[in-house]
Amino acid sequence: MKSILIAWFIAGCSLAAAAWVFDGITVTGATRQDRVITLLVVAAIFGLVNSFVRPVVKLLSLPLYLLTLGLFFLVVNALMLLLTSWIADQGGVSFHVDGFWTALWGAVVISLVSWLLGLVLPDDD
Repeated sequence: MKSILIAWFIAGCSLAAAAWVFDGITVTGATRQDRVITLLVVAAIFGLVNSFVRPVVKLLSLPLYLLTLGLFFLVVNALMLLLTSWIADQGGVSFHVDGFWTALWGAVVISLVSWLLGLVLPDDD
């Protein structure tokens, strides 16, 4: 249970960092508490998308991974971020990503921040 909460916290911090760095990734809310709750909901959506949709997309795009020597990984991450934005929009959550290039660079920031926080925060092992 602890690792799920840590993963959720890491995803929320990573999404917050991407929203802070890029104007095209927006998290809106009337108060700071509303924005934090929005980030936690989006982190949960992002986690579900990465758990269920991403493995299927990775399997289907395996030839592109091999052809690009793994660089297609960035495109898949950007698509998962765009899908998260779409699902959040459909659910009335105030999170939006403007376009593919913002999603691509946002996915890079999310990956870097997640990696760094994963190094710093404790794990169950």
